[in-house]
Formats: sequence, structure tokens, C-alpha cells
Amino acid sequence: MQILPETSEAPELVPVADVASIAASATPAFSPLYQQIKGLILGSLRSGEWKPGEAIPSEIELAARFKVSQGTVRKAIDELAAENLLLRRQGKGTFVATHAEQQVQFRFLKLVPDSGSRGSEGPAQRDIIECRRARASADVAKALAVRSGDTVLQVRRVLSFGGTPVILEDIWLPATTFKGLTAERLTSYKGPMYALFETEFNVRMVRAEEKIRAIAATDTHAKLLQVALGTPLLSVERLAYTYQDEPMELRRGYYRTDTHHYQNDMN
Repeated sequence: MQILPETSEAPELVPVADVASIAASATPAFSPLYQQIKGLILGSLRSGEWKPGEAIPSEIELAARFKVSQGTVRKAIDELAAENLLLRRQGKGTFVATHAEQQVQFRFLKLVPDSGSRGSEGPAQRDIIECRRARASADVAKALAVRSGDTVLQVRRVLSFGGTPVILEDIWLPATTFKGLTAERLTSYKGPMYALFETEFNVRMVRAEEKIRAIAATDTHAKLLQVALGTPLLSVERLAYTYQDEPMELRRGYYRTDTHHYQNDMN
């Protein structure tokens, strides 16, 4: 592959057909040079060249590797850091982000206590209600891109803060990918669930789609969340994707809103 050299003139637009084939990134027919470099770095992340938690080469090394300026590399890394795929550490370098990192843990959890900030309550207490193999219903199969009736893992858990149940979650995972995942393993693992997926199953969730609606608590919701029947809840359905843009988890969460609120920070 050849990347055209930079100039001091107006920003250069160059074809990226070859970059797309290497980085497997969906880009327009023409793209700024830093976007091409971003695509190449993403390609290395997808291929596993740099593992979660590992340092990536320095900006100088990447600039030499791609034959571009250090500023172009820095701009590409800045975007990946803003997307929580890379993490800058002052005086140490740039690392592949992991879901064990404090700032990454709350990337997908948007619930904030009314009386504090995100993370101020400390880690959630996790109660695994069940983890079992089940047949994928039509809607679960469609979401996870499997066949209806295929085996999936179904997890139900309650997240509590300060001893009060706040979130009830139903989670569906492809059974073939998460072979060996049990309720005992989920209970014994003390970190975030996505960090477990990352370290033990080599699955990293990098983006998600969410649908949000208001519902009234059913008997099951009321019992597990310790609220009255009909209490208003926030229903959040999330479909999470990997680097390869494969749907890997369907999650339906039911959030109490009497002490917490949904907050999405947009840049």
C-alpha cells in the first residue's frame, strides 16, 4: 500500500480503496489522510496485533511505519481515544483500552445517582439470578445474527448500589462463543462483565445501539427490584458489537429512576 506524502498546502484528499481493504473500515470513496491512518490502526486492533491493556507503538514509531507526519498520527489517535478504543497515560504512552479501566467501565452504563456523580457509589454489587442455556427466540436470533432455535446463553442479574437493587438485566449471548461461561464464574469474577468477556473469551465490545422507553414494573420487575407493581421504570435494550462489527450481546435492562437518572454525555 502507498500513502501519498503530506504537503503544507490545503488538506489533501486521497483514495482509500486500498486502506479499506487492509483496515476493513467503512469509509467514503475519499478520506483525509489521518482517517486513513485511523483505519490502519483500527485494523491492527481488530487483528489482535495489540492486545487490550498493551501499549501501542509511539507516535514517532507509527509515523515512520506509515510514512506520515507525527501530527497526522496524533490526530488519528486522538479520535480513537475519544471513542474509548485507546487510552492515553501521561508520561507512559498510549494503550489499548480495556473494560477494566475506570473511565471505560461507565461507557455503556449511563445511570447516574441523583445525589452524586457517575462512579461515586463505587462498583455495583452483582447478584446472578440465573445463567442457563436456552433456545433463541425469533427476536433474540435476529439481534444476534443466529438462527431461531440456536442455543444461546441467557443471564439474569440484579445490580445493586449501597445495598439497594437498581438495575435488573436480562442478557443473551451466543453459546458457541461463550462456551464455559457459568453462573459460578460470573459470580466469582469481581470486575465488569465486559472485562471478563475480553480476558477469557477474547471478545471486546466496542460499540452499542440502545433503545429506550418507559414501562411499568411487572410482577417480576417489582419482586427483583423491590418496588411496587406498576412503578415507572426505564427500559434500555442494548445490542453490543465487536471490532468486527458482529452483534455479540443482547441486553435488556430495567432501571429504577426514583434515585437515579439516565445521563448521556455527547461530544
